Amino acid sequence: MQGRVLVIAGSDSSGGAGIQADVKTITALGGYAATAITALTAQDTLGVHEIVAVDPAFVARQAELMLDDIGADCIKTGMLHDSAITNAIADLLERKAAHLPLVVDPVMVATGGRRLLDTAAVATLKRRLIVMAALLTPNLPEAEVLIGHQVRSREAMMEAAYMLPTIGCKAVLLKGGHLEGPTVVDILATAEGAEVFESPRIDTRHTHGTGCTLASAIATGLAQGLSMRDAVVRARAYVQAAIRTAPGFGRGQGPLNHSHPCVDSR
Repeated sequence: MQGRVLVIAGSDSSGGAGIQADVKTITALGGYAATAITALTAQDTLGVHEIVAVDPAFVARQAELMLDDIGADCIKTGMLHDSAITNAIADLLERKAAHLPLVVDPVMVATGGRRLLDTAAVATLKRRLIVMAALLTPNLPEAEVLIGHQVRSREAMMEAAYMLPTIGCKAVLLKGGHLEGPTVVDILATAEGAEVFESPRIDTRHTHGTGCTLASAIATGLAQGLSMRDAVVRARAYVQAAIRTAPGFGRGQGPLNHSHPCVDSR
């Protein structure tokens, strides 16, 4: 049940998000992680200070070699940075991995406000990758960019959850952590309908990398043969425990505890 996950995303030098969080998460959940790095970032818990993009052909080459040799049971994309990289990855996946489940985490803006996906690349992401996705995992600001209007209430979240699959993905997990209140609400919308998941909000500033971690945890579950719902339930439980047991590092938004003992709560 190990499950091979190919992650295509940017590197986070602080270790809390990006490729580093992806590899930790997949390993903690018993999967096998391989990577294609799209960009290098110089960042800490206070923010992203500098970004250097990787050549698009080289990004695709990293992924292609993994697919041709070790193979993959699921693919997850994170930070893609620009249109050229997004197109290169879409071309490769259409050619080599159209049969594999794809989890798209539409990473657009860092927690500190730095843009991680340029404006032109948003249209490319919608046109090329989201249409291939088994699951799209936007937070509320990302959902607002994708559908073109604000999502500021639970009712608006439900409307957005139903609207997002119309841009091409098979399912969406809309994350409601940006809404205020004591309860965090996420909505999973599929062809069968929508399901609301609720959990108590954890009062902490140590939430760096929660989106990357959640998407990679779901991708691991899919790679291991879990249903979409079971993969989401296990992933949410894993992330909540990782937040509760965060080590408290850094002066800003600190990293999670990716290595906490995983309890399958399905």
